Amino acid sequence: MDRKDISYILHHMHEEDLPGNAVSPPIFQTSIFCFPSFAEFRDALNDEVNHCLYTRGNNPTVMLAEQKIAALEGAGRAKLVSSGSAAISNAIMAFVKSGDHIVCVENCYSWAEILLTKYLPRFGVTTTFVDGTDTDAIFAAVTDKTKIIYLESPTSFTFKLQDLPAIAKEAKKRNIKTIIDNTWATPIFCNPLSMGIDISLHSATKYLGGNSDILAGVITGSKADIDLIQKQEFMQMGTVPDPFMAWLLIRGMRTLPIRMKAHFEGAMKTAAYLETHSKVESVLYPMLDSFKQIALSRMLFTGGSGLFSFQLKCKKIDQIEKFVNSLMLFKRSVSWGGYESLIFPNAVKYPNPADCPADRIGLVRLHIGLEDPEDLIKDLDDALKYID
Repeated sequence: MDRKDISYILHHMHEEDLPGNAVSPPIFQTSIFCFPSFAEFRDALNDEVNHCLYTRGNNPTVMLAEQKIAALEGAGRAKLVSSGSAAISNAIMAFVKSGDHIVCVENCYSWAEILLTKYLPRFGVTTTFVDGTDTDAIFAAVTDKTKIIYLESPTSFTFKLQDLPAIAKEAKKRNIKTIIDNTWATPIFCNPLSMGIDISLHSATKYLGGNSDILAGVITGSKADIDLIQKQEFMQMGTVPDPFMAWLLIRGMRTLPIRMKAHFEGAMKTAAYLETHSKVESVLYPMLDSFKQIALSRMLFTGGSGLFSFQLKCKKIDQIEKFVNSLMLFKRSVSWGGYESLIFPNAVKYPNPADCPADRIGLVRLHIGLEDPEDLIKDLDDALKYID
C-alpha cells in the first residue's frame, strides 16, 4: 500500500463532512437510533447489517473505525468487536458446525488454542495442530470435514512463519476458509488478503490502538464473509465495541505508521545486540538476517513489529527470575503493542517451576516500545549480569 494512501485513510477518509465542521469525529454515545418515518424504520429493522438501529449492531463512530481498518487491509468490510479473543471466536465459529474439522498451526495464541481444544469440542468440532512451517504438513492434516485453516504468522513466542500465498491457493481449491491473526505485522507491514487469505483479524488492543488503554478486536474480509459473521455470531453473542473505545482506536491509528517504524527500528537494534551477547543462545525475530525463514519473511513482510523472543543460555529459573526482576525499563506484563516495553519470560506461566519444559526455561519474550533503544539495551545489559 502506498504511504500516501495510508495517510489519507487514517487522517481524511470518511471525515470530509463531520457534523459541525469538527476536526475530530464525534462520539455517538447512544444505545438506539430513531427514524423520521415508518418506511425508514422498517428498512433499518429488516437490514440491520447496513443500518444503524441499535448500537449492538452498528454505530457511526464504530463504523468509521471499521471503514479505516478495512481500507488498510484491502478488505471489503471490517467488523470491530470487544476484544482480540472475540475476533478469533466470531471468525472461527461463523464457518463451522458439529462434525467439522479445523487445521491450526502449533504455538498459536493461548485463547485461540483454548477455543479449539476445550470449547468447540463440546459441540463436535475437532482440531488438528500442525507445524505451520511445512505447507505439505498442513494439507496432510486436511480431511473431507476440514472447513478452516487457522494461521498465525509469526506464531506466539516461537515466531514461526507460514507461506501464506501457497496455503491460500491450495485452500481455495479445496473450498477451505483461511483465517489469520495479523496482529504482529499490522496492515502497515503485511496484507494477508492480498495474498489470497480469506479473513485477517487483529487484537486492536495492541498496535492499532497503540496506547494500552483499550480492549478491541477486528475482523476483516470480503463483505459477504463479514456480513455473515455479523448476522450469525456477532449479533447473537453481543461482543459489542463501545463507541468511546472506537473513538480512542481511531485516535490511536492516526500515528500507526510512525509508531510501527519506531517499534521496528528499536526491535532491530535490540535484537541485534542480544544476538551478539555471550549469554544469549538465539534470537527469534523474523527480520534478522540470521532468522531461519528470512527468505519467507522478506516475501511476507515489509517490516517488523516490536515483539520477539530470545533464548538464554540458562536452565535455572532462579537466575531467570533475578534477570527479570532487575530490569528497570521493561515492565513485567502480558500483552504487547503499546508504547511501553515489556518482558514476558516463558517460565512465569508455570505455577510449579518443575513443569516448565527444560528447553523453554530460558525462553523470554520482549516487546520493544517507543523508548530510546540505547536505554533499553543498557537495561538488558545490566540485567544479564545475573545470568551465569
